Amino acid sequence: MPSEASAAKKIPWVKLAVGALVIVVIAALLLRGLNLRSYFDQGMALIRSASPWAFFSAMALLPAVGAPVLAFILSAGPLWAEKLGMGNVILFSLLALTVNFTLTYCLARWAFRPLLTKLVTRLGYQLPRAEEGDATSLIVIMRVTQGIPYCVQNYLLGLAEVPFGKYFLWTAVLSLPQNVAAILFGDAIMHGKGRMVAMIAGLLVALVAATHLVRRHFSAKKKKSAA
Repeated sequence: MPSEASAAKKIPWVKLAVGALVIVVIAALLLRGLNLRSYFDQGMALIRSASPWAFFSAMALLPAVGAPVLAFILSAGPLWAEKLGMGNVILFSLLALTVNFTLTYCLARWAFRPLLTKLVTRLGYQLPRAEEGDATSLIVIMRVTQGIPYCVQNYLLGLAEVPFGKYFLWTAVLSLPQNVAAILFGDAIMHGKGRMVAMIAGLLVALVAATHLVRRHFSAKKKKSAA
């Protein structure tokens, strides 16, 4: 009985209530004929009025402090493909993401290590430990584990002091192809390219499935070495 009472206390009633309120408000606005697309278009036009270099600089820096990197990835194509060309959008996005995961690693491993150790522990994450010869498995498992925010993955791997060369290589191999597909996916959705959306969605599924196969391989390898 005490365990049931304690479990009941852990139910996030406040968060649930806030979430329900947000849904009700959005539904009410839609029923009253609010043109959300017009607001979205106005927001996109406002961002386009700024320099694309400001956007890609923000893409490189803001995810380091918790900004959702997916918001930048999905909007990069619709915002800048017409002006810069899709090839350049992909190139600049990948450069920005590379700067981001390099920066966060360096911050975690050297600059802010004591502060980040306390913060990560307080958030409820257990700090991984990169034992000798086990760094690759740790990087791969961390990268393909769902639910951990991208910036938190970077910080955890930096705190674990995995070798930077392996960190850079496996992050590029596992993350950047999915990011390219997501950039194309966001642009296809915005422009209503149904066939392209279906093709890229299939590619994303294939990439995710491939990363999970890699995860299973390294997890099994880690268990075998531990045994």
